[in-house]
Amino acid sequence: MSAQPKPHLPPLRFQRIEEAQLPQVVALESSVYVFPWTHGNFRDALCSGYSCVGVWSGHELVGYAITMLALEEMHLLNLAVASCWQGRGVGGAILQHVIDQAAPTSCEVIYLEVRPSNIAGLRLYERFGFRQLGLRHNYYPAVTGREDALFLGLNIKVRPIDATR
Repeated sequence: MSAQPKPHLPPLRFQRIEEAQLPQVVALESSVYVFPWTHGNFRDALCSGYSCVGVWSGHELVGYAITMLALEEMHLLNLAVASCWQGRGVGGAILQHVIDQAAPTSCEVIYLEVRPSNIAGLRLYERFGFRQLGLRHNYYPAVTGREDALFLGLNIKVRPIDATR
């Protein structure tokens, strides 16, 4: 059985999310997550100066990423792709955009948490070179109780070895 090729991905537009677009973002979030961020969570991210990037195909919001940069670290707080766009390369395009935006800054590492049950997310992050650094017990709400989070990291700048030491 051979793998089916991914459908052609139309041009995507990456643009900062504006407060007027939050209803679209919240609707997408609520459609893909059982425990979604609220309108207030997204508004707080915007007001805090986090990078809130929406991804559009034409006028349709197909995904987004929320990141926080602090000194040499970036934290990927939220990444989502609309259900009908999943499996078409949008998640990879968003993640590559995040990495590309971090590279010219002082950022050396990108961190994130992901549910162990999020197999598609784990595969995406592993494909980009993220590695598990730890485990956060009972981090996420779950239908029954709590779910752990895998703490992942990606070094985006490799420091040269200091041969004088």
